[in-house]
Amino acid sequence: MSGYQRPEDLALAKDLIQLAPKEAQAFLSLKSAAERSDGAIPAKYRELISIAVALTTQCSYCIDAHAKNAVAAGATREEIAETVFIASALRAGAAVGHGLLALRLFDEAAR
Repeated sequence: MSGYQRPEDLALAKDLIQLAPKEAQAFLSLKSAAERSDGAIPAKYRELISIAVALTTQCSYCIDAHAKNAVAAGATREEIAETVFIASALRAGAAVGHGLLALRLFDEAAR
């Protein structure tokens, strides 16, 4: 299914914010706090973490924004590559963890 997420959809952000201003403000405040530059975690690491989360949540817009921010923060291609595989391993690990739950629930239902 290609074409569902399009860069031009970002133009709808203003509409979304106007339609739910209180919720949007809360979200934007959280986003601002998480992306601050004066925290204990340096900007480059914040961006690498953001890319890892964006990969696991599969947010194309987030991947785009944080990849660009990572370049500006001094991240390397090698760091991006390692981030990709760390996120992949954790996502796969979560599938195994949920697999344990599925197996237990199957066993409970089979009793």
